[in-house]
Amino acid sequence: MTEYTPPKVWTWDKESGGRFASINRPIAGATHEKELPVGKHPLQLYSLATPNGVKVTIMLEELLAAGHKGAEYDAWLIRINDGDQFGSGFVAVNPNSKIPALLDRSGDKPVRVFESGAILTHLAEKFGAFLPTDPAARAECFSWLFWQMGAAPYLGGGFGHFYAYAPAKFEYPIDRFSMEVKRQLDVLDRQLAERRFIAGEDYTIADMAIWPWYGGLVKGWLYEAGEFLQVQDYKNVVRWADEIYARPAVKRGRMVNRAFGDPATQLHERHDAGDFDTKTQDKIATAAG
Repeated sequence: MTEYTPPKVWTWDKESGGRFASINRPIAGATHEKELPVGKHPLQLYSLATPNGVKVTIMLEELLAAGHKGAEYDAWLIRINDGDQFGSGFVAVNPNSKIPALLDRSGDKPVRVFESGAILTHLAEKFGAFLPTDPAARAECFSWLFWQMGAAPYLGGGFGHFYAYAPAKFEYPIDRFSMEVKRQLDVLDRQLAERRFIAGEDYTIADMAIWPWYGGLVKGWLYEAGEFLQVQDYKNVVRWADEIYARPAVKRGRMVNRAFGDPATQLHERHDAGDFDTKTQDKIATAAG
């Protein structure tokens, strides 16, 4: 590994950054004018089925499955590799230019909500679902929700980048972040040893936040790193991941705004429950198999 000496003043090299160089930049704001589409439902989601995006579509599908009709939503595809997140309309909803972003138009004035944890909390409080009301249980749920917010960057931007996406592989960063990801899996495995779900015996937004990242990792969907990290050793995490994946709303949520991978798992946009038609149900069965 060639040793790097940082310059006195850092400058932006547009050619660096590997696979995602074209969408990484050191400045914020819109790069072009583009209004966002608006559908017929009060909840307008602008997203992509990355782990962070899947958190919210799972939550919305779970709300609908639980009978909350007000949770009907339009889900619009934001193609981040094409720079859709830098359009003026998207930046107005999320000045941080990251998916997912939600516009709640159910009141007199539209409310923008960005950052996946904030969206999950907003929806949980709005519908009184998947968030405990007991103070101690609520605190436990929020602790794990925010654990995910702080932990996942080490999995994604850390391990995932250097193991799967960096233009060259080096031992030090891969070892550093592999160690941290395995430590995080051990944290979850110990937590789940005596609990059905992350925050206790009830399924909550903490599970919805953590599952797309760490459930996806042990299910083999992230970075093809299961063997490398020996994820099968975390038996409680595997048990939990399998139980959540068996939920029909989770299968639907994983499909929404998915524009990559097996076409049988993709539903680019979702504007009505009817979008999950017979053909789509076949897709869900295929994906489950």
